Amino acid sequence: MDLRKDYAQIFLDARLDASEQIYFARELEYVKARTYDILYPQFKQRRLFPVSFEAGPWAETIKYDQFDSVGIAKIISNYATDFPRADIKGKEFRSTVKSVGAAYGYNIQEIRASQATGKRLEMRRADAAKRAHLQLERDIAFFGDAEHDIKGFLDNPNVLTGTVPVGASTNTEWSTKTPDEIIEDMNLVANAPFNATNEVENANTLLIPLAQWSYIASTPRSSTSDTSILSYFLNVRREMGVPFEVIPVPQMKSGNYPASLPYSGDLIIAYDRDPMKIQLEIPQDFEQTPPDRQAWDWVVSTHQRIGGVIIYYPLSVAIYDGI
Repeated sequence: MDLRKDYAQIFLDARLDASEQIYFARELEYVKARTYDILYPQFKQRRLFPVSFEAGPWAETIKYDQFDSVGIAKIISNYATDFPRADIKGKEFRSTVKSVGAAYGYNIQEIRASQATGKRLEMRRADAAKRAHLQLERDIAFFGDAEHDIKGFLDNPNVLTGTVPVGASTNTEWSTKTPDEIIEDMNLVANAPFNATNEVENANTLLIPLAQWSYIASTPRSSTSDTSILSYFLNVRREMGVPFEVIPVPQMKSGNYPASLPYSGDLIIAYDRDPMKIQLEIPQDFEQTPPDRQAWDWVVSTHQRIGGVIIYYPLSVAIYDGI
């Protein structure tokens, strides 16, 4: 934010006297600063997907290649020129970048009352604008936006997909399965990228719905064990030398993702949370304009640009249905 720009804009608005102009500029600086400082832990997209700002705010599209294999080196003779290419790639894709906007503001009476009483300007309006940005950013990160040709995590092409096997109960849902069957499902999905790529890709993250996460976090591995299903799974992964995290995510639950996606039940997803494999594209992060006078109101517009989630190595992601 730039207090001088805000003050310069407010100064042009003669409906506020000099002291009110200075007061409003300072208060607005405080409000704007708070919107950048407040943390919103319920919005997990920037934790789940490494963020890239590299494209720049001017970008209209982001071109990328999906890699379907990795190159291999070989022993070469002196002065050889037939070096094997290590950048074997699949199809070229483009992700559209779109602007996201919201606004908040204050009228002249609110500004004068704030100055007279010493009460700060209402923060919740700016907070609501920031939340609106984060909510749309989250939805695009997970689901994309087909209308604007933006890909999300769950609608990316060419990722590994499947359905978990039925258990002894003849159902796939974890609520009907034994701890051993649940662990088998977790290992099946966690190992899917590794097995599909001949040990090239290795997942380090599982996403599951909150109900399933709560169940495996509180249910013993067996009747004679004081270790939960979740702890057992993570301990085994740790012993294998694979740092792993199992994260509860509401978007994995059936009904919380769009019906247009090719899934029907609760999802479990394994992937490598590495910026070389996957990125959330935000060419322009959240920003706020100087206030614009609209009759008796002063309105601050908010803006960012988003390009969705790009998966460079689709075989590093496995999405399984039915838990």
